[in-house]
Amino acid sequence: MNLPGIANLLPMAHHVLMSRGIEWEDQRTFLAVLESGSLSGAARRLALAQPTVRRRIETLEAQLGLALFTRSPNGLVPTEQAVTLGSYARTMASASEAFVRAAAAPRDGIGGTVRVSVSEFVGIEVLPAMLAPLRERFPALAIEMTLSNLPADLLDQEADIAVRMHPPRQDALLAQHVGAVPLHFFAHRDYVGRNGLPQTVEDFADHALIGPDRAPSDLAIAEALLPSLPHPRFAIRTDSHAAQAAAIRAGLGIGVLQAPIGYADTDLVAVLPDRLVHAIDTWIVTHIDLRRTPRIAVVFEHLVEAFGTYVTRIDSTDRIE
Repeated sequence: MNLPGIANLLPMAHHVLMSRGIEWEDQRTFLAVLESGSLSGAARRLALAQPTVRRRIETLEAQLGLALFTRSPNGLVPTEQAVTLGSYARTMASASEAFVRAAAAPRDGIGGTVRVSVSEFVGIEVLPAMLAPLRERFPALAIEMTLSNLPADLLDQEADIAVRMHPPRQDALLAQHVGAVPLHFFAHRDYVGRNGLPQTVEDFADHALIGPDRAPSDLAIAEALLPSLPHPRFAIRTDSHAAQAAAIRAGLGIGVLQAPIGYADTDLVAVLPDRLVHAIDTWIVTHIDLRRTPRIAVVFEHLVEAFGTYVTRIDSTDRIE
């Protein structure tokens, strides 16, 4: 039996979905198998028995007239058709989650769930402190934080609000520029006590550095700042900014931090405090159709104000005693 080509697949699938009433739970199960790579992984994610997951996949395949997965020693491998359908299932899942968030909002007052997408570092180091006064003011609000260095698709409702380091290009998105977050060099005071404090960039040649591994944008900044230092000079290399921060706090060397975070930590010392490493322009973004939703508006406005304060909160006082 020859399977239909991708160009003909989606109209066929749409016709089948409409005429046969394929259940969303079967599609949701398909997405869980696609993303986990196994029946057992999907069963754990959905809190279902594995035979139930298998039965739902078999039912979906029978209704579509398509093979969605093939077996391999490493688990289930999605067919070409399954990969294509997966993008639409993800869109449906995002819409379903947005539906639940909207339905959970109380009719009176500000409450319900708002999903905020931020980078890993911001989600760990910056956002929690900003949310504390917001939750005190609106205790009925629930904030879902999704941490990823990849931008969430606001058009597909993967998130209600996103904190982005680049302006959106889609007309359907509303963005508020809140300033630029400065990056400076920092080290733990114990490291400085053992190794001294560099007075010039050239002095970095005698120090352990913490920096990027493979991220092109971060490597470009490092190479521009430290042109005389080869890549292997980094004693600790990781593309995770949160892991870089942890390494700096552990006294493993000199690294780069968002200045408001570095100066707020009394155990850290600014290295070459007059030298700006980079400045990260920051925008708070939402879908224009959501901006007037009360719970979205409250969180959006709070984040605009909070990040506006954050980017200007730099205490350059020298803390070396």
